[in-house]
Amino acid sequence: MAEPLLVCTDVGVRFGGLQALSGVDLTAGTDEITAVIGPNGAGKTTLINAVSGMVQAQRGTFRLGTDDITRAQPHERSRLGLVRTFQNLEIFSNMTLLENVMTGCHARLRVAPWHSLLRTRTSRAMEKAIQNEALEVLDFVGLFELAKYQARDLPFGKQRLLELARALAARPRLLLLDEPAAGLNMSETQLLADLILRAREHFRLSIVLVEHDMDLVMRISDQVLVLCFGQVISRGAPAQIQRDPQVIAAYLGDDED
Repeated sequence: MAEPLLVCTDVGVRFGGLQALSGVDLTAGTDEITAVIGPNGAGKTTLINAVSGMVQAQRGTFRLGTDDITRAQPHERSRLGLVRTFQNLEIFSNMTLLENVMTGCHARLRVAPWHSLLRTRTSRAMEKAIQNEALEVLDFVGLFELAKYQARDLPFGKQRLLELARALAARPRLLLLDEPAAGLNMSETQLLADLILRAREHFRLSIVLVEHDMDLVMRISDQVLVLCFGQVISRGAPAQIQRDPQVIAAYLGDDED
């Protein structure tokens, strides 16, 4: 396994009387794709939310590279290179594709706001550079020709690609994908799988993927973590996970009385 970029240890999350996660360890290797799978209600999205800082874990530690991000806010984790997508589309439907992706680039700006307010030379140069970067990413995901279209006019499958493009524009070190294939047909899912693999290589990314489509998971993942009722029941290479009796029972049910 490659040197870990993300290390989460003994993660515990409780919502009132519900223990959503208990003692979960998650490691994501550098330049690797790690899938998190499990039945509905297993705690997969809760884990992604805890890693991204959207949910505060009551127990556990989180490290991104050499940085301890346990107490870091979501925007602080983003600045350190942790970027995520969501189960439900979170795009700006009233903006163009280009404008959507440029918002991802803006997350990396290190220029005082007054430059933008006064439209200084620095601001104009930065805006041009960001526009060019956004166009490059749109080209990478196959949406370059639609750059000036309104996001709301895209079919659902292309809106998924747009959300991925915006995340890639932020130049993450670690990309969290929460059910990126949800709502896609078979051909769109195959295209997405190819794109994720290319993105890993092109952008030198580590990826943590929550997904229900097992064909997608088994095709692109280097490591798989299996959750059930908020606890880890298995971890390993895809082929190993497919043969694990605990995983089979968790998905299909144990036929023993």
